[in-house]
Amino acid sequence: MNAIEIHGRDLSLLENARFAVVPLGSFEYHGPHSPLGTDIFLADGFANLIDPNLGGIIFPTVPYTACPGKTNKYKGTISVRPSIIQEYLIDIMMGIMEQGIKKVVLLNAHDGNMGVSRTISEYVTGKYSDASFLLVNWWQMVAIDAAEEIGFEGTKGRGHGGPFEMSAVKAFRPDLVRVNKEDQELKEVQPLSLQPYILVEGTPKAWDGYTGLIQQSSHEKGKKIVEKAIANMNELIKNWLEN
Repeated sequence: MNAIEIHGRDLSLLENARFAVVPLGSFEYHGPHSPLGTDIFLADGFANLIDPNLGGIIFPTVPYTACPGKTNKYKGTISVRPSIIQEYLIDIMMGIMEQGIKKVVLLNAHDGNMGVSRTISEYVTGKYSDASFLLVNWWQMVAIDAAEEIGFEGTKGRGHGGPFEMSAVKAFRPDLVRVNKEDQELKEVQPLSLQPYILVEGTPKAWDGYTGLIQQSSHEKGKKIVEKAIANMNELIKNWLEN
């Protein structure tokens, strides 16, 4: 159920919800082939595929957020200062707590939201000891090693504006991803280590506001990605609620 559809006389639906879902997007350049609202479409799309039988209430997607320097320089990106989005999200989360909902899924579609999601969750659980936050980045709901099974060749497809992300967008809005023959493809850079790490650069290699072998974006791949992601997401939420 979507929170914006609840009438004032039906506020008990909020009190009785098992959890809230707050989708997190961005308004950001994703290349010439992709919509500026890529992360909004993905956050909305996955939120509305969460199994309604789990008993969640879906709140409106947060459309504006902090964007990294590597996309900030591209026209079309509208970024919010990190301190502002942090305070804004704290107020939203505190408002949800005051409705009586103490479990929240932060369903994220933008890499730049990962840090602030953790920060505000730690803050709010300090105020409400019975609060529980589940931070879900949709792209992590599909194993990287599933690339070949999905249909990618010679690439994992991952990366901002790359074929993995854009295929997922095509699954929700096939009309909004348009790769032309002349659009530049950018090969993936080999990782520095097999271990997890974070590298922040103003101008990464193999980058022009997007990356990847974008000619491999397809609706069929997108359907496989979304199917895998939402199955794993629903299972994760189910386990969280039961435990």
